[in-house]
Amino acid sequence: MKSFRDKRRDGRPHQPTKSGAAQPRPPENRPAVKADARPREQHIVKPDNQPEPKSAPRILARRDGALPAEQLPVILEVAPNADYALLDSGTGQKLEQYGPYRIVRPEGQAIWQKALPAKDWERADAIFTGDTDEEGIGRWRFPKTPLGETWPMKHDGIDYLGRFTSFRHVGVFPEQASHWDHMAGLVAAAKRPVKVLNLFGYTGLASLVAARAGAEVTHVDASKKAIGWARENQEMAGLGGKPIRWIVDDAVKFAEREERRGSRYDIVLFDPPAYGRGPRGEVWQLFEDLPALTDLCRSILTPKPLAVVLTAYSIRASFFAIHALMRDTFAGMGGKIESGELIIREKSAGRALSTSLFSRWVA
Repeated sequence: MKSFRDKRRDGRPHQPTKSGAAQPRPPENRPAVKADARPREQHIVKPDNQPEPKSAPRILARRDGALPAEQLPVILEVAPNADYALLDSGTGQKLEQYGPYRIVRPEGQAIWQKALPAKDWERADAIFTGDTDEEGIGRWRFPKTPLGETWPMKHDGIDYLGRFTSFRHVGVFPEQASHWDHMAGLVAAAKRPVKVLNLFGYTGLASLVAARAGAEVTHVDASKKAIGWARENQEMAGLGGKPIRWIVDDAVKFAEREERRGSRYDIVLFDPPAYGRGPRGEVWQLFEDLPALTDLCRSILTPKPLAVVLTAYSIRASFFAIHALMRDTFAGMGGKIESGELIIREKSAGRALSTSLFSRWVA
């Protein structure tokens, strides 16, 4: 099994070395498909495989037509709930409740002091320890009793598996719930068949939400391990009969083929890593490759599309950068570009923990 790494939801930036490995700088459900897998599994090219040549650069030109309307900043907030809660944070850590378990993980942005007393933190069931090395590997410590690798979780009535992974993530990025709810509303309101493409789809929560709402879903991730986990989640959620295509592929290569084949989608979600590798050695650098991928996502929309949602983790930029990119790309399409941050509201002191940037075009 190829190593499964995700650097996206770790707060610290990292850059590729000359050898192509990602330095520790990250993160969660994102042209390679997820680099650690937003937190995802990263594929390492085997010695007998040669990296696939990169596609010819996509020719990008300024599009004609009026720019979409804009709304910014938009802050999408996830509050504590029965399924998940950010209990407290501070001094580089966060204390979270995932279903039955209290979990402590590193959080680089938590530069403030903890609000809860030490005894509340000491009640943790699992603690991620050790610095993340080049391969994104760490370890879990279980202070009370050894826990199994997986445990049952739930999001808005959808059952899925949490999992203690060696790259500190647990298989879901709760901040994305705001996007999931918005997407489900668009699907339901369309009152017609809706096709959703989920690129860098990770463990499939967004795909399951879309399918439950009535959409036909295509879910793409470079990691076989992530796709296997997503299939497990589909069965656990009782959504095995819903139309979801699970595809192990490089996100960009897949989208390019869909463009050539004339396949079109009403909603496109893409959640790329800052840096990653695809299953055949394709190299992804967000600042180099994101403009072409965004343009590609526009090219595979139906004549009456609903939305395109971009989430960006662990990049050295503000949301204004991806906002301007999305607005340029969707010139002449009408609609509106909404951009800002995804945050999780802390239960203890009410502080906001920012997890990622986003920009979305809505028809």
